[in-house]
Amino acid sequence: MHTRIPLERVGVLIGTSGQVKATVENKFHVRIEVEGRSGDISLTLDSGCADPVALFRARDTIIAIGRGFSPEKAFRLFSEEALLGVIDLRAVFGKSDSDISRVKGRLIGRGGKARRLIEELSGASICVYGHTVAIIGAQSQFDVAKEAIERLIRGDQHKSVYDYLQRKRSELRLKDAELWQDSNQLGQALKDHQESV
Repeated sequence: MHTRIPLERVGVLIGTSGQVKATVENKFHVRIEVEGRSGDISLTLDSGCADPVALFRARDTIIAIGRGFSPEKAFRLFSEEALLGVIDLRAVFGKSDSDISRVKGRLIGRGGKARRLIEELSGASICVYGHTVAIIGAQSQFDVAKEAIERLIRGDQHKSVYDYLQRKRSELRLKDAELWQDSNQLGQALKDHQESV
């Protein structure tokens, strides 16, 4: 499997003394070969690895680093629940550098406020880099952050997007509380059953 990352991100992928690359290789049981002059990356499964999905998860981790995430944030993709999504602003605005720059400013916000609030309220990690916006998070986090980003790209006011995020955060907390309560009830029912046997 092959992918490519920007040349300026190759050093981040490799890491000090090859540590980041080795961490990804060990986690997913893959071999990573980096072409330092072009940014081309080749991935192959180790011979003992029986999980072909590991190759795709390793590729997503590498793409996340290539799209500007720190290795620590990209390592969120080590969790099977985590997803990576990349929105290419060129697909929305063509090659208009001024439009892309304007929207990147809206997504980041003054002093990074918009990006920070999207991350805090959705639980996802966001990176605006080059002509892309990348998102890492569990499915519900990912969906909320993506919708907030798409609203800002469409030109919605920041306040309405923040209101949306607050509403979704409350809904997610309520859903988590219900799941917690259901699991506690299930645990109690199992305990009661074991005591009666």
